[in-house]
Amino acid sequence: MIARLADRGEQTIAKLVDLPGGTKALKAVNDLRERVDELGKKVRGIDELEKRLAKVERELATLKRAQKPKASTATRARKASE
Repeated sequence: MIARLADRGEQTIAKLVDLPGGTKALKAVNDLRERVDELGKKVRGIDELEKRLAKVERELATLKRAQKPKASTATRARKASE
């Protein structure tokens, strides 16, 4: 059954090439397929980037918590003299 479908597909493609503009249409479909494949690869890469970004955001939050502003010596001196 699958072999018959494959044969029909090949026959249909051969007929498309014989039609006026068929070659252009077939080329456009192939180009579209390639672009969709490339887009799929890029989209899969976005997941990895999101994971890396989340990790960097957590590290930044940790660093910010570790660097809480301390009162400067000038501020402490003013408070002590009051």
